[in-house]
Amino acid sequence: MSKLVFPLLLLCLLPAVVPLFCYTCVFPAISPLACIRFPLMCPSGQVCLSSRAVGEKGDFRVVLYEKSCIPPSLCGATGERRTMGLNFTFTNECCDTHLCNRAPTPANTYWAGTLLMLLISYAVW
Repeated sequence: MSKLVFPLLLLCLLPAVVPLFCYTCVFPAISPLACIRFPLMCPSGQVCLSSRAVGEKGDFRVVLYEKSCIPPSLCGATGERRTMGLNFTFTNECCDTHLCNRAPTPANTYWAGTLLMLLISYAVW
């Protein structure tokens, strides 16, 4: 029995640090639902990111979505970047619970699906 006491005591003294897991996109997506998401263990001290960037040039407009881990100092950041001839305005939103940067709420998905079904039904008539 005394052989079990030391390992249990050592285990109790270890810090209870549980790594945070966030979704990450393989590449930025043009739809929040199209992001191919994979869970990623974040480095210590980082939080989950959901970022949205809107790029515009004249009448052309594209919206990109990204998910990843970032340092908390970048949370809530907004700004502008110029890439590929487009002016992008980005917004970072963060959360700090496991896989909290998932896709939009099911209610948004429900309405998008309902609209798609109505359009298909209309096209069939």
